[in-house]
Amino acid sequence: MTTALPAPVPATAVRRPPAPRLQLVGDRPPAVPAGVIGGGRVGYLVFLPADVDPVAVMTAHGIRPEILPLDARTLPAPEPAPAAQHPAPGRPGDAIRIDGARRLAEVDGRELDLTYLEFDLLAHLVAHPYTVHRRDALITDIWGYGHIGDGRTVDVHVARLRRKLGPAHRGRITTVRRVGYKYVPDHQ
Repeated sequence: MTTALPAPVPATAVRRPPAPRLQLVGDRPPAVPAGVIGGGRVGYLVFLPADVDPVAVMTAHGIRPEILPLDARTLPAPEPAPAAQHPAPGRPGDAIRIDGARRLAEVDGRELDLTYLEFDLLAHLVAHPYTVHRRDALITDIWGYGHIGDGRTVDVHVARLRRKLGPAHRGRITTVRRVGYKYVPDHQ
C-alpha cells in the first residue's frame, strides 16, 4: 500500500494575518477613568528607527509630549568620595575579616581565593556569629531559592570553605548535627 503525500502549497497562496501595528495611546487608556487609583498614567517603552523623530510622531497622533529639561536642582546628590582605606568589618582581633564592598575575605592578613557563593556564604556566617543556620535557610539566603535536594550543596561549600581557611581556622565553622552550621569567631 502506498500513501500519497499532499501537494505542496505555493508560498504565495499562504495567507498570513497582518503584522501587529504599534498604536500610540494618550494620557490614559479609554477604559480607565481619571479618578481611579492606579488608573492615571501608563508608561510605554516604544522603539523607533533612528531617523524618526518621536516628538513629531506623538504630535501627529494628537499626543502632547512632556519634555522636561534636566535641571541641576533635580539631579541626585553626588555620592561621597570613597575613603582611602576600606576597613574590614568584623570583631577586633578576629582572624577572619570580610570586606563586602571589595568582596575580599582575609584570614590572618592572607587573602582567600573564594568563588562568588563561597564568599557570600562566609560573609553570611561571619556576619551572624554564634547563630545556628539551617541548611535550607542558607540555601534560601545565599543561593536565593527554596530548599531543593538533601542539603549536600551547603555541605560541599562549607567543606571547601574550611579547606581554604586552613587548619588553624577551619574549626570556626562548626557543624550542628542534623541542623546546619554556625560561625564561632573565638574557636581555637
